Amino acid sequence: MVGQRFIALLENHPWFQVTAIAASANSAGKTYEESVKGRWKLSSPMPETVKNIPVQDASHVEEVASGVDLIFCAVDMKKNEIQALEEAYAKAGVPVISNNSAHRWTPDVPMVVPEINPEHLEVIAAQRKRLGTETGFIAVKPNCSIQSYVPMLTALRGFKPTQVVASTYQAISGAGKTFTDWPEMLDNVIPYIGGEEEKSEQEPLRIWGTVEDGAIVKASSPQITTQCIRVPVTDGHLATVFVSFENKPSKEDILESWKNYKGRPQELELPSAPKQFITYFEEENRPQTNLDRDLENGMGISAGRLREDSLYDFKFVGLSHNTLRGAAGGAVLIAELLKAEGYITAR
Repeated sequence: MVGQRFIALLENHPWFQVTAIAASANSAGKTYEESVKGRWKLSSPMPETVKNIPVQDASHVEEVASGVDLIFCAVDMKKNEIQALEEAYAKAGVPVISNNSAHRWTPDVPMVVPEINPEHLEVIAAQRKRLGTETGFIAVKPNCSIQSYVPMLTALRGFKPTQVVASTYQAISGAGKTFTDWPEMLDNVIPYIGGEEEKSEQEPLRIWGTVEDGAIVKASSPQITTQCIRVPVTDGHLATVFVSFENKPSKEDILESWKNYKGRPQELELPSAPKQFITYFEEENRPQTNLDRDLENGMGISAGRLREDSLYDFKFVGLSHNTLRGAAGGAVLIAELLKAEGYITAR
């Protein structure tokens, strides 16, 4: 599903053009249309420009790498296999922007939300030295669930958050499913998503970390605990968040911080960047998944229901589109930032 999102998002992109598609040996030799016949999951039609592109064997690294300037990677393989594949492409001189989790904790691989930690791209120089390449590298996108609350917390870092409790209510597309694929999710909630809570608690600390001696050192605070729940929604991850601060802000301070928060994508006016990164809804019943997940073409973050709490300082609700901002769209935005900052060039 993420691969299909990449295909859809890159149609008519002003900077990037899909020239090669690679997958497992089972799909190699077929056209892209033939390889996904009966399995196209998006509501929008498959772009005409990719239908007749022949699918290559992703394990033929030199062959695939020779025809492209960068690679978007979203594969279903074992962690060690993904790590080896992505490093092979990087060593072949190709930048790899990964949607996979395999390299999220590799010390010299930046895990980036472009509005939050673009300075982590500095670590690419150390990674290139390790891999023995002048042009190739790996950059990764973080877990989709954290995009629904980490942007709001980042905007409040100046008030020093100390404790965070977040519960995420995650769409079925996060598992690569539709209701046709997964009828068990109709009228159902599953209170467990394998590995998701550890990612949701630890990955924000890496994003807020610092680059030291060619490696990213994760932040030590705030303390985060989460629960991650699968709900019967097609797209959109919603979060309920409780937070305490060392220096408690006022509600007005928080709303002002959210409204004014922007990052490099907004400064550079990148093609996929939302003009307003965080949008706050005053209505008590917003944000709603169905109404608000497509905000800013699915790349904006929604917040609502900010109020003081009896146990913590404040609580609020957040929402992000998990396969756009949280997956393929976030990776495309990373690639745009890398190009704008000179890390990706035409070969």
